[in-house]
Amino acid sequence: MSIAQGMLQELEMEAATTRKFLERVPESKYDWKPHEKSMTLGRLAGHVAEMGMWGQMTAAMNEIDIAPVGQEPYKACVATSSKQLLEEFDKNTAAFKSALPKVTDAQMMEPWSLKSGGNTIFTIPRVACLRGFVLNHNVHHRAQLGVYLRLLDVPVPQTYGPSADDKGM
Repeated sequence: MSIAQGMLQELEMEAATTRKFLERVPESKYDWKPHEKSMTLGRLAGHVAEMGMWGQMTAAMNEIDIAPVGQEPYKACVATSSKQLLEEFDKNTAAFKSALPKVTDAQMMEPWSLKSGGNTIFTIPRVACLRGFVLNHNVHHRAQLGVYLRLLDVPVPQTYGPSADDKGM
């Protein structure tokens, strides 16, 4: 089994769980945030929904420049409706699932760079970026989303086992 095939199985499992979280994000609370330094719920949910796009781009390209010189900088996703949020998630996840199996084991070991304004922020092997800055990053923000849901008294879905609100397996 290739590295990409192994990651694809993980992506599929995590995506199914992530979608359950996004389905529970209340539209009426998109502007809410638990602390002045925190993201709004709409931005956090949008960030979770856009992670598949980052995976697709990481799989398909050797670098991403989030603010390319002379071009528009990357525009972050902010949830505007449940429909838009889930469509964004589904589209980006499908793109990632399609791109990932095309990456060979040799390409997984190639250097991959994140840039801003032409300046390199970091360069690491593509596999490390896909694992750390896409898959694990998504799990981190999904957990953060779970805290937001808990604070808003929205039932938190089960993740790797039952939650206090969702005891079924």
